Amino acid sequence: MSYQEKRTITTIVTGLLVLAAYCLYAFNPVRLSALTPGDLKPWSVTMLIFIGIGVGASIIIQIVFHILMSISIAIKEKMRNMECEDKEIEKTIGVEMIEDERDKLIELKASKVGFGIAGGGFLLALVAIVLKYSPVVMLNILFLTMSLGSIIEGFVQLVFYRRGVWHA
Repeated sequence: MSYQEKRTITTIVTGLLVLAAYCLYAFNPVRLSALTPGDLKPWSVTMLIFIGIGVGASIIIQIVFHILMSISIAIKEKMRNMECEDKEIEKTIGVEMIEDERDKLIELKASKVGFGIAGGGFLLALVAIVLKYSPVVMLNILFLTMSLGSIIEGFVQLVFYRRGVWHA
């Protein structure tokens, strides 16, 4: 499995964990019974907190991932060639983690899918308002579709890494 695939899987897992934590917290029946219907402030605060948690978790997990990836590459190099020097190991790590045009194309095509899902969520949220649903429903549709769009974007990247990408 390539570096990019491992990084993408790490991002997907992080997104799923944050989304699951949000759903467990936000849709907890005890919390829901304490909220006033139509009051957007608690929902907005919750979403902002979980956006911050998601950003912080992503940064920390990516740093830990890169450290562990570098250590594993260094160990593999030392096991393969006991006399290799640190410069050679650094060069191998650099080569392993390089991104080329294919990676950028895959990221671009996958981001189009993610933005499409987020855009569809925006339209769905507008339809919910037209159908007289609560603004809380609209907020949650927006938050959930943006989160799901990001996660699905990761899965699309994995598919493109496995099956290849075309210029259509």
